[in-house]
Amino acid sequence: MKDTIFGKITRGEIPTEFLFEDDQCVVIRDIHPQAPTHVLIIPRKPIPRLVDSSVDDQGLLGHLLLVAGRVAADLGVGDAFRLVINNGEGGGQTVFHLHLHILAGREMTEGQLTADLN
Repeated sequence: MKDTIFGKITRGEIPTEFLFEDDQCVVIRDIHPQAPTHVLIIPRKPIPRLVDSSVDDQGLLGHLLLVAGRVAADLGVGDAFRLVINNGEGGGQTVFHLHLHILAGREMTEGQLTADLN
């Protein structure tokens, strides 16, 4: 896999404030937020897209979901947020290192979310 900015962030090569980190992932604020609360959950393991994950990644993928819930609660948006994974260029993915978006802080309709993330 080609190295990405997210790989550099997870390895500490680019100074970034982590809202949460453990041995499997980091959480950062999105630099181009599409909602009042917009953070990214980035696994340390460099998986390009969700469809590139394997059975061996089940534990990691489950962990990312648990972290999403914990971080949303810590940010005060645990009762109303969206969790988004863009997969592939046609799906709106711009950095080819799997990551999850937590978006919250305003009511979002499906059409609005699609427009915001493209």
